[in-house]
Amino acid sequence: MEAAGPEDAPCPRAPSETAGAAAAPPRSFPSLLLGIKGKLCTCHILKTVALGQVLSLFICGTAVASQYLAEQYKVNTPMLQSFINYCLLLLVYTTMLAFRRGSDSILQILKRKWWKYILLALVDVEANYTIVKAYQYTTLTSVQLLDCFGIPVLMALSWFILRARYRLIHFIAVAVCLLGVGAMVGADILAGRQNSEGSDVVVGDVLVLLGASLYAVSNVSEEYIVKNLSRVEFLGMVGLFGTFISGLQLAIVERTDIAHIQWNWKIVLLFVAFALCMFGLYSFMPVVIKVTSATSVNLGILTADLYSLFFGLFLFGYQFSGLYLLSFGVIMVGFVLYCSTPTRTAEEATTSLPQPASIGFDNLGLKIEENHQETPAATVQFTKEENVRVNMG
Repeated sequence: MEAAGPEDAPCPRAPSETAGAAAAPPRSFPSLLLGIKGKLCTCHILKTVALGQVLSLFICGTAVASQYLAEQYKVNTPMLQSFINYCLLLLVYTTMLAFRRGSDSILQILKRKWWKYILLALVDVEANYTIVKAYQYTTLTSVQLLDCFGIPVLMALSWFILRARYRLIHFIAVAVCLLGVGAMVGADILAGRQNSEGSDVVVGDVLVLLGASLYAVSNVSEEYIVKNLSRVEFLGMVGLFGTFISGLQLAIVERTDIAHIQWNWKIVLLFVAFALCMFGLYSFMPVVIKVTSATSVNLGILTADLYSLFFGLFLFGYQFSGLYLLSFGVIMVGFVLYCSTPTRTAEEATTSLPQPASIGFDNLGLKIEENHQETPAATVQFTKEENVRVNMG
């Protein structure tokens, strides 16, 4: 056997490489947690943005269908359109509740909370009606501006009812979103879309403020029920009582308008499109609220008017302005800024309210930090017998 020569010997590693490899410590557990937290935060923001835009598209569908009915066929029946949506909720979600047994059955829910859901359904029905009714009295510009009044109302209600605690960055983000809405309104004025055939601007503005406040109450109630009780319970109860309330109001205020509709397949198709978009909005919004919050959802759907504009360029001959793209970008920047920092929830020592089953994304980072701070330090010592002794400090 030949002896290995110098060229056959293994090449020694350079001192610098050896030192560098030995000096590189493994990643610590806190750094791994921070890396995971950062990835979760990025995924959460992207998911929130995507879900918010899906809701905006549903709202856009309802707006385009309603406007097409009003402009092309002179059909103004907001209560009839809402009634169809509540009927769909009744058929789907109230039926699902009817098959439940035990404490979550529909009879037990009605026995304990029937009057609460009547009030919630009344608020939801009137919120839909007042906003649509306002377009007959005031301008589109006023509706877009005053409708944002619901966001500070929603934040105030979340502060006192849901015990949400906001940081400075959240208020800055809301201000940025409202700045984007201002740019959108400016684009409407330049494009000549601010004109209206309204008869009483003051009445219309009051209706918008009332509708925005009612929407805030409905959304806060929805967030509480969805996160603490059940999405099906919320939709089933709103569908049940909303059908009766909207049906009664329909018979009172829109009986004559419905009688004058010249029905054809196009009008029926528009009603179906509106109902499907509204049903999709109601069904999907609790899912998004459970992932994020009612405030975040309302900021995300500010872009719905811009999607309606893009459809209006082809359907209604709207004039395009670069300010629309600017406003869209500003709103999205504010929305992402709001979602980038989770809100805190004030803790109560004792409470009678049911607590969520999971900590949720907003509290995940806080729990990780608390667990890291409470973890005792561990020291490893080697005895003469090469046994490992671990002392927990």
